Amino acid sequence: MVVNPGTVVTKHIFVTGGVVSSLGHGLTAASLGNLLTARGLRVVMQKLDPYLNVDPGTMNPFQHGEVFVTDDGAETDLDIGHYERFLDINLDQAANVTTGQIYSEVIKRERRGEYLGDTVQVIPHITDEIKRRMRLQAQPPADGGPIPDVIITEIGGTVGDIESLPFIESARQVRHELGRTNVFFVHVSLVPYMGASGEQKTKPTQHSVAALRSIGIQPDALVLRSDRIVSEANKRKIALMCDVDERAVVNAIDVPSIYDIPTMLNEQGLDAYIIEQLGLTHAHEVDWEGWQQLLRTVHEPAHEVTIALVGK
Repeated sequence: MVVNPGTVVTKHIFVTGGVVSSLGHGLTAASLGNLLTARGLRVVMQKLDPYLNVDPGTMNPFQHGEVFVTDDGAETDLDIGHYERFLDINLDQAANVTTGQIYSEVIKRERRGEYLGDTVQVIPHITDEIKRRMRLQAQPPADGGPIPDVIITEIGGTVGDIESLPFIESARQVRHELGRTNVFFVHVSLVPYMGASGEQKTKPTQHSVAALRSIGIQPDALVLRSDRIVSEANKRKIALMCDVDERAVVNAIDVPSIYDIPTMLNEQGLDAYIIEQLGLTHAHEVDWEGWQQLLRTVHEPAHEVTIALVGK
């Protein structure tokens, strides 16, 4: 997967999460996809799940949420639904990859003798299959359409979890093979507020980034999740201690609706910074017309309706 000079490359953005789970790095990824799409770029999304289930279809929805069924009938993670709604696109089964799928495929190949007697290991065999899945959507579409400008891949779980390590390592290798100008890492981390002392703490984020750097990845941007605004002094401190450009440290506070997240990130310039770093020169300014209409519908509903949902 080494890139030759002058070759048009589909850029890759990886979104990771740290400190605790359920921080919303799936919504962060979807919001970035929304912003880049609104700038005229062709964007596809992908979720990597570190669990050993082949798909979430047999999982307890109380543990992992309801499944989202794609157009091709695949039972996928609920984040795929966020991606489709935020980007107004239809995704297929390639948008959701699990550890169970990866191991199943590698074991099938080993049984067929495709590894020619090699000792099958996590590196390189598992990581090579993960990388193949990561870049699958960069192939020319079957209908002859153009290749995507950007793939945004959310790596599920929390940095430091043993289950996520093969995915993190594969992402590191993708950056090495495609080149640093073609890959961008966004890390979503928590800045908790300590009520007893009345201050926000940056140390959890520092430790989370240190864990990421210990496995070979230096994040290019940080999204700081908090229940209140992170001070400029704390943002500068985090930028210094985590070796990240101050422009690339943004704050994602709790908002009334998940559909407010794209505008919040845009106001802090995260999408503009990513475009600059990846050299996406053909991107234009964000076209807010359709999204602002959606926000008006969300925040100023004309009436209420009763909806019945059928779940399993």
